[in-house]
Amino acid sequence: MPRSHRSPLLLAGLLASAGVAHFAAPRTFDAIVPRALPGSPRTWTYASGAVELALAAGVALPATRRRTALATAAFFVGVFPANVKMAVDWRHRPAPLKAAAVGRLPLQVPLVLWARNVAQNARKTEGTS
Repeated sequence: MPRSHRSPLLLAGLLASAGVAHFAAPRTFDAIVPRALPGSPRTWTYASGAVELALAAGVALPATRRRTALATAAFFVGVFPANVKMAVDWRHRPAPLKAAAVGRLPLQVPLVLWARNVAQNARKTEGTS
């Protein structure tokens, strides 16, 4: 299978795994919900997990891939404040944990670019299906 055909499925797998993690270990995600958001952190944790599962399904399906991949790129931008909060909150933790939290920040850029690339490749193949 060519790389361009695996990429959307890998992205869908990443999204699905993250979505499941929000339900399996919600306390971990509750802690990084920015305090400025209204409502309970658990609500945001479950909502973002559900969004990730929906995005995973949309990216996996060729018929919805382009639009959903663009929505995924926007989602990755939207969750960036949670990653910033985690990095700030973890600044006094042991070095490996602090490094992991800080390392998540620049990781958002390739995730956004990956989702955009999946959308662009889906657009190219829409006319050939």
